Amino acid sequence: MPTRKTAFMKWVGRKIVSDAELKRMVEENLAEMRLEQELATLREKLGITQRELATRMGVTQPAVAKLESGRIKNLELRTLCRWTTALGGQLEITVRADRRRRPRTGAG
Repeated sequence: MPTRKTAFMKWVGRKIVSDAELKRMVEENLAEMRLEQELATLREKLGITQRELATRMGVTQPAVAKLESGRIKNLELRTLCRWTTALGGQLEITVRADRRRRPRTGAG
């Protein structure tokens, strides 16, 4: 069943469309959340508890909960590698141009 947008959500949607910097920030945060959610989903699919994953990673269960919730900012590549390896997965990083933006030119 589709959810109806509140007046506030409609306002936020208009702001995001009209403010390029806000849109960039929202997209970055959503991308981070997707990564963390993918790892949490993989853990659940494999039937691994947060406590078991924590043991495999050499951290505490609350640390895994923080990772999965997105409460850890500036997540290090090393942590992502440990997390993925502990789940028996592979980490792939892809860099591609955003077709919606043109790169800035000039010195820098």
